[in-house]
Amino acid sequence: MAPTILVIGATGNTGKNVIRQLPKLLESSTTPYRILGLTRSLDNPASQKLAKLPKVEMQEKDWATIDTAWLQSQDVVRVYIAPHNLPSQFVDESALHIALLHAGVKYVVRVSTNVEYVSPTNPVYYGRSHWAIENLLSQPEFESLQWTSLQPNFFTASYLDSAADWIKSYQKTGKQDTLSMNPAENVAVAMIDPEDVGNVGAHLLALEDPSPHNHAKYVLSGPEDVTGKGIVELVEKYVGVKVQKAEFKATSWIGDLVKAGVYPEKVLPSILAGCEPLWEGRCSLAGTPTSGAVMKLAPPRRTVEDALKTMLE
Repeated sequence: MAPTILVIGATGNTGKNVIRQLPKLLESSTTPYRILGLTRSLDNPASQKLAKLPKVEMQEKDWATIDTAWLQSQDVVRVYIAPHNLPSQFVDESALHIALLHAGVKYVVRVSTNVEYVSPTNPVYYGRSHWAIENLLSQPEFESLQWTSLQPNFFTASYLDSAADWIKSYQKTGKQDTLSMNPAENVAVAMIDPEDVGNVGAHLLALEDPSPHNHAKYVLSGPEDVTGKGIVELVEKYVGVKVQKAEFKATSWIGDLVKAGVYPEKVLPSILAGCEPLWEGRCSLAGTPTSGAVMKLAPPRRTVEDALKTMLE
C-alpha cells in the first residue's frame, strides 16, 4: 500500500478543499501518496464526487474510534484534522494524537480556532481545549510527530449564513424579514473562507519537507475586512433592493444550538463570550493578520462576496 495522507472530515467545510487540492499539489511529489478521506456516509453526494478524484479513496469511519492498529493498516504517514468543538474535544483529539504518535505518523495539520480564544484562561471552553492540545503536542514525548496548528478567524460559512438565507427567502417570496447577523454594524472583521483554510492545509501536507513548519501556530484571516453594514450593502447589491431592517450583534443562534441538541445549555455563556473579540474589533486585519509563512505558501484569496455567491449557488 502506498504511503497515505489521511484527511479526517473530508466532506466538512475545510476538508473538502484539502481533498480537491492535494491531487494537483502532489503531481510533482517524489512520494506516490494515496489520499484517504473519511466521511460519515459514502452515499453522500460530496463523498461520491471526491472519490472520483485521482489518488483519492473514501471510507466511512468515525475519527474518534481511530486507533494505532487501524492507522498502521492504512499506512498513514500524514494527517489533516478539523476536530469538533464539543465538550469532549480534548478527550477525543488527544486520544487521536497518541494513536498517531504510536503508529509512527510523521506529520499532522490540525485546525485550531480563533487565536483570540487560544489560552489557558479564555472563557471560551474550546479555546482552552485547543490550547491544551497544542501544549500536549509540544511536549518532548511527541518529538517524533511533527505538527502545524492553523488558527482561523471567523468563518464566512457561519457568519454569512443568515444573509444567504435572507436572500433566498426574499427571492422566493418578495417579502422582507429582519436581516439578523452576529457581526457588529461598524466593527471590521477579516472573515476567512473555509476553502482557503483547506487550501493552506493541502499545501502544508504536500510539502516534501514540512519540518520548517513544525510546532508552528499560524493565524489565518481573509483578504479583506468587512462590517455588518458592509454585509447589508452586499445583500442589497445582490437583490437590488434596500434592506428595510437589519439587526446586528444577534445571538439567538446560540440558543438554537442548544434547542437542536448540539450543545448542552451549560456552555451557552462560554459560546456567547466568543462574540466579544468580534464586536471589539480584535479580529480585523489589523488585529489578527495572516501569518507571514501562510502568505508565502498559500495566501487566502476568497472575498466575502465570493463566499456569499458560493452559498447561494
